[in-house]
Amino acid sequence: MESKDKSAEPQLKGIVTRLFSEQGFYLQMQPDGTVSGSKDENSDNTLFNLIPVGLRVVAMQGVKAGLYVAMNGEGFLYSSDMFTAECKFKESVFENYYVIYSSTVYRQHESGRAWFLGLNKEGIIMKGNRVKKTKPCSHFVPRPIEVCMYKEPSLLDIDEKQRSRKNSGTPTMGTRKELNQDSTDHEGS
Repeated sequence: MESKDKSAEPQLKGIVTRLFSEQGFYLQMQPDGTVSGSKDENSDNTLFNLIPVGLRVVAMQGVKAGLYVAMNGEGFLYSSDMFTAECKFKESVFENYYVIYSSTVYRQHESGRAWFLGLNKEGIIMKGNRVKKTKPCSHFVPRPIEVCMYKEPSLLDIDEKQRSRKNSGTPTMGTRKELNQDSTDHEGS
């Protein structure tokens, strides 16, 4: 009986943080869920809940937007209103004290190389399979604001919802367009 009450209480110690890229940008999530880089260190859009969801595995949730950062099977970053397996990122410390975040679900088929969260020199999100862990684009310095307790994001509700959405195409369709405005669709024009 006791465990029931426990599950309702926040059990996970996470942090509210800003993620500063070696490229000179803060990772940000705009209210519409668009993920990019920002130079404005005081923006609320650059605040993320970093919630531990496994051993050295975190979920990144935009504080303002309330959405999770996720990476799909093509390496595109998107924001999800539900916590799914695609929202889990492995957090590793690189040799220069920077932190790198890689998808826990997807990687290169042949080489097994991880797909990383990365910002390019313009502060634009890169495709995960283009990001190399040795390059500045993948290097972040978490700048913690405060320690918070979080409820464990539940994957159970999600499986239900995901199943009911299966027929409507992948859950990433809606947000993919706005995240990749300069996608290859209109290259020929």
